[in-house]
Amino acid sequence: MSDRGAETDLVTGAFSYSGSRIAELLIESGREVRTLTHHPDREHPLTARVQALPYRFDDPEVLTRSLDGITTLYNTYWVRFERGGTTFAKAVANSRALFEAARRAGVARIVHLSIANPSIDSPLPYYRGKALVEEALAAAGVPHSIVRPTWIFGGVREVLANNIAWILRRMPVFFVPGDGRYLVQPIHIDDLARICLGAAHGLSDVTMDAAGPDTMSFEELVLAIRRAVRRRTPILHASPSAMAALGRALGVVMRDVVLTADEIRGLTAGLLASHHRPLGHVSFLAWL
Repeated sequence: MSDRGAETDLVTGAFSYSGSRIAELLIESGREVRTLTHHPDREHPLTARVQALPYRFDDPEVLTRSLDGITTLYNTYWVRFERGGTTFAKAVANSRALFEAARRAGVARIVHLSIANPSIDSPLPYYRGKALVEEALAAAGVPHSIVRPTWIFGGVREVLANNIAWILRRMPVFFVPGDGRYLVQPIHIDDLARICLGAAHGLSDVTMDAAGPDTMSFEELVLAIRRAVRRRTPILHASPSAMAALGRALGVVMRDVVLTADEIRGLTAGLLASHHRPLGHVSFLAWL
């Protein structure tokens, strides 16, 4: 095998939020990085330093060749919501094809980015799909680590906290779904990327939560952001179903998907907190 500095890792979605931070840390450590992406020609700060190839889930041989020579596959591939021909079922099938291609290509280890509290029995398709992908990874027979983040924050492309701040600055009221007392435990993107890189060195299959040091209720998190942006926006409560409708309307204003119905239900069910010792070090409150 070549010296460690010349080894190549592959990060699916290296031009995405979490994938790009993982790729940056790999490059800083002296690794070569390849990516699979739906948009190989997209302009991105990492374009000159990352070899970009298209996803070819439709061609197992091409998909396998794209993984030739790869030491570790860092998998961030997933879909946030269903739209048109993009479904969770298809994302599960694509993930299974990717893991099989990694096995055929002789990839030494897969580090898979999942989500906190997935469950085959979940009534939420997003969380159920994530659990099915974890099952597919276990069945692939490739040594692997599963990293389950809670709520990711930080970095130049941070979305959720910035969306909350935007609403608090520009809207007359802020609606919290449900009673707001359910817990959240945000993980900084730098901590998450560091955990993923560390997970590549395991000797056995392992599953770990990636959560930060601060655990608080969602309403406490919103109040902290309100203090940080120096606003007095009234905070009201709405049912999760009403919040889904409000989220769709707000998405039109912001030209973005603010929160999906599954994300709201997962949030109010307390699924964005961990039941294990936090592995992250960056405090959300200090970051604010």
